[in-house]
Amino acid sequence: MIRRLGLLLFVCASAQAAPPLSSTDELGQLLADKGLLTQIGGTLEQATHTVSDKTGELVVNAMGFLGVPYRRGGTTAQTGFDCSGFVRAMYEQTAGLVLPRRSAQQAAATQTIERTELEPGDLVFFNTMRHAFSHVGIYVGDGKFIHAPKPGARVRIEDMSVSYWNRRFNGARRVATPDAESAPAAH
Repeated sequence: MIRRLGLLLFVCASAQAAPPLSSTDELGQLLADKGLLTQIGGTLEQATHTVSDKTGELVVNAMGFLGVPYRRGGTTAQTGFDCSGFVRAMYEQTAGLVLPRRSAQQAAATQTIERTELEPGDLVFFNTMRHAFSHVGIYVGDGKFIHAPKPGARVRIEDMSVSYWNRRFNGARRVATPDAESAPAAH
């Protein structure tokens, strides 16, 4: 299911940027309009059900901001985003969680996970300024992440296996949600 969600999200990202989606009906309509349902081999019901959980909503919401310009210190779509401002805004808008403002603080406030454990919605960190956790993005699945990259660029999706990102990968983190903390452990 995680792989299918990653594929669905990657296919959505390959489409033109769309405004943030507020319901699965709008997501279904976007997928149908772009002819993406046939590409993922599913039905509208399967596709909308697959992304109806919080991490799916988070990633779909983030994809709605593809193309927003980078702005150092930026925290909104109107002004532009920097990497940590983008991550913070997505978590606040979608999950109601307020993460710290800076990427290193976000790393310190979240749960360390192995790269092999990454799931859509997890945070990925990179050393892009000669110090640990200087850049952050949101993992979307299938080895890809969405982020606000640098001045002069726009929010976009990148492949973590590309040499630049692979060499600079610093770690993966999971944001603990109130639901996850109170849920019984799966055995």
